[in-house]
Formats: sequence, structure tokens, C-alpha cells
Amino acid sequence: MTEARGSAGRNGDTHARYAPGTPCWVSLMVHGLAATQDFYGALFGWEFQPGPQQLGPYVRALLDGHEVAGIGQLPPDRHLPIAWTPYLASDDVDLTAETVRLCGGTLGVGPLDAAEDGRLAICSDPSGAVFGVWQPLARLGMTITGVPGAPAWNELVTFETAGVAKFYEAVFGYSEEAVASADVDYVTLRIGGRPVAGLHGVGDALPRDRGPHWMTYFEVADVDEAAGRLVDLGGHVLKPPRDSAHGRVAEVADPEGARFSLLQNPR
Repeated sequence: MTEARGSAGRNGDTHARYAPGTPCWVSLMVHGLAATQDFYGALFGWEFQPGPQQLGPYVRALLDGHEVAGIGQLPPDRHLPIAWTPYLASDDVDLTAETVRLCGGTLGVGPLDAAEDGRLAICSDPSGAVFGVWQPLARLGMTITGVPGAPAWNELVTFETAGVAKFYEAVFGYSEEAVASADVDYVTLRIGGRPVAGLHGVGDALPRDRGPHWMTYFEVADVDEAAGRLVDLGGHVLKPPRDSAHGRVAEVADPEGARFSLLQNPR
């Protein structure tokens, strides 16, 4: 992670409507829904409420009463990669889905209604990385950020940023800011001048078994403590805690293999 948006502070930041293109939700589809709730509940202090159920059993994770993420149950016969998926806000998901297709991406699911909560689509960019699109109705998405247990940043890990950056700019209207370094291939995506997500080109260092993918960073109060607790809960540390320009980070995986990062913002 080369640049992250500023922290909202210890009391968090509650949200009105998200500007189109802003990550507004993260969702995970798993085989063991109850066990996954136990894991993330113990790791982040989440509590859970059901719904909506359009794609099968689904729960919304709450942090101190604020919605921060969703977890759904995969059908037994579906053997899909277990991965956290960010959803990007849209004022018109049907138009966004059509733009994804016209710009070389793929539409995997939808657009479809999620009860009265909103309308969604699940897409992949030209490199194959999966992301969601959310048009809010009754539910805006995440209702708090900037506190431990909430998503803090989303970053596309890909081979190189040049081509895929053009795709996201065309679909969502981002402005781009590249790192001025011959050794680092990183682009920050901005909406209205504010950083909202990143693209990180890692070349041959991209895991062969994963391909391009989005990585979600969850804020924690203490990365080292959280990583140790994660292991006790059955998770795995993939890259041990280390200091970065934007805080202390670790890359980890839950018991079903979904990868994510822990971020301890400097205060």
C-alpha cells in the first residue's frame, strides 16, 4: 500500500451517500458461514444480522451497530475462489455494467435487486480481477470507517497498472496519481481530489495461483496483536507485520483462505 486515505479518527467517520466510484462495501462468499462469523466476530468484534438473501444465506457485519461488511454462503456445488470483494458505488448500476462490457470487462452477476436495499452487479476488469458495483436504495453501504474493525483501504494487485488504470478511469471517472519512481508501479485513484483506492503493479511477483485481485485492508489497533490472535483463531499470516509509510501492515488469510491485510494507522 503506497497511499491510503486519511484516518477518520478514533471515533470514526459516518457516511452519507458515496460518490460514484468510491469503495462503499466489502463482501465475502464462503462455504462455512457460521464458522466464518465466529472467526471475524472474534477478530474484529463484529456482530451479525441476516439479509438480504437474493444470492443465498447472507449476513451483514456490524461494528458498534454500524454496518461494515457482508458475508454470504456459497452453494455446496460452487467451488469459487474465496476472496473479499470490494463494491464500488454507482448512481446507475445498469449503465455502469454496460460500460464495463464496452471497456473490455466482464459481467458475472446481475445487475439485480437486493430486496429494497439496492441494486448490484459483480464484474471483472480486463485482467480478471473481480469487483462489485452497488447502487444504493435503502442501504448506502459501509456506515462507518476510521475505526478498528472497519475496512480502511482497497487496492488492486495486478501485473502492471497502465492498461487497467485506463479501464477504471473510463468506467468510474477517476483521476489518477502515479508514484514518481522507476522502481514502484503504483497509481492512486481519486474522486474529487480525494484518494479512494490504489492500483499496485507487482509484475512477476503476482501470485500464480491468484492472478490479479483486489485486496482489502482492515484497520486494527495493534497489527502484531491482531496477527497473533488471527493465528489462534485458525487463520494464517502470509506476510508478517512490517512498518510502511502509512502504518504497520500484515497480509493474512482466514481459515477458508480469503486473503486480506491488517493496517495499524499511525496516530
